[in-house]
Amino acid sequence: MLFPESRAALDLAAGEPAVFARGYDIAAAREQARLVAAAQPREDVEEVSDVDAGGVPCRVYRPTGALPGSVVHLHGGGFVFNDIDVHDASARRLANRSGRTVLSVDYRLAPEHPFPAAPDDVDSVLEWIDREGPRHGLAGPLLAHGDSAGANLALVAALRHPGRFACLALIYPFLDPTARFDSHHTETEGFDPQEVAWYWTQYSGGDPDLYDDPDLAPLLSDKLWTLPPTLVMTSEHDPLRGEGEHLARMIAQQGVQVVATRYLGQLHGFWRHPDAFAAAEPLMGQVASFLSAHG
Repeated sequence: MLFPESRAALDLAAGEPAVFARGYDIAAAREQARLVAAAQPREDVEEVSDVDAGGVPCRVYRPTGALPGSVVHLHGGGFVFNDIDVHDASARRLANRSGRTVLSVDYRLAPEHPFPAAPDDVDSVLEWIDREGPRHGLAGPLLAHGDSAGANLALVAALRHPGRFACLALIYPFLDPTARFDSHHTETEGFDPQEVAWYWTQYSGGDPDLYDDPDLAPLLSDKLWTLPPTLVMTSEHDPLRGEGEHLARMIAQQGVQVVATRYLGQLHGFWRHPDAFAAAEPLMGQVASFLSAHG
């Protein structure tokens, strides 16, 4: 059952054009998301600075009395939407709750820059951290965090670089372009199958042959056993619930330390909106606690 706050969010979004509608304006939607984010309240962080991380724009958030360890944050948005400005308030909360320096990554977006641009950008950022990170407060164990498409990119980065991260925190990860799990057919309110398929088409550049590439569809990887301790969070009313929970079960069977949590009554996307969803702040606390336990 949808919680009342989730139902209210759906009612508020009713009537908005679908991303797969003919003539949908991606650029206008991106700009609108930036305007909405700019109006949100945001917490103070002791030091915030923009950096060029190997050619990839990033933003560093260093909280007061930062603890050892740094968090690479990869934003969601279906590989098409959002950026470090849209996720600014969330990255500030993540830095303050975890007590660690956060590096928010502004990877290239589809459809202008389809796969593998985004995971390649993350690789470039990791190389930059090795060279320049300590100068920017990025020292100690490296942790990875992402929501939705960003969780896909965090997982792929860990698989491309075994042993690089001390832990992963994955929020409703976007993993399966074939939509083979039952939740894609039972939990469609607010994020229907046509929308899910549209995002994968943009990311793949319209090439379904790429759906067999584990760098795009990491559930297919033969290296899942190499993952560090991993937190997987899913939402009850989210078509992506099945693939996230399948990941958790699969890597647990392969010997990875896993914590998996399903948030009842919640929709895809709730994590970023503590003003609208009572579960958003407890989830942030859970992520911060997990990072602290392994960082």
